[in-house]
Amino acid sequence: MEMPRARLIDAREGVLVLVDYQQRLMPAIHGGEQVLALGLRLAAVANELGVPVIGTEQNPKGLGPNDDAVRRACGTMLAKMHFDGCKDGLLDLIRDARTPPPREVVVAGCEAHVCLMQTSLGLLRAGYTVWVVADACGSRRPQHHRLAMQRLRDAGAGIVAFEMVAFEWLRSCEHPRFKAVLPRLK
Repeated sequence: MEMPRARLIDAREGVLVLVDYQQRLMPAIHGGEQVLALGLRLAAVANELGVPVIGTEQNPKGLGPNDDAVRRACGTMLAKMHFDGCKDGLLDLIRDARTPPPREVVVAGCEAHVCLMQTSLGLLRAGYTVWVVADACGSRRPQHHRLAMQRLRDAGAGIVAFEMVAFEWLRSCEHPRFKAVLPRLK
């Protein structure tokens, strides 16, 4: 199996999963406004390039729904009770998101050391190449975010930044959607 670090992220082979950008949680997230803004920019680029976007909400009856803009950006929303969204049907949603089924998943969200990490580990166990967008992920404490990124890297996930994903999805300034995506990169 090819290591994630040796390949570029491919818009034609993946999906984007936005984990638990919930309205009640975001004010408690360190740098939450920027984390949410990058998650939304990532979703906008994905939507522009035809990358399916799936959102998850942890116990929405108790914690409330995702941010309204996140809900609008997602083609599918999964309410879950497990911290690992794979345990509540995420794998089926990913498989059904495109034909042929995706090989890789780009993941961003909150909290980095709980739901984001456990969902990413579940995706790795299921055989997906996983790209975690570190600057679009958040936790209440910065050290929890750092530990989650270290653990996910050690487990085999690629740790990337928003712009890395966007430019790898595009591959070239000659991409037919480059000019449409460009404002989201500035």
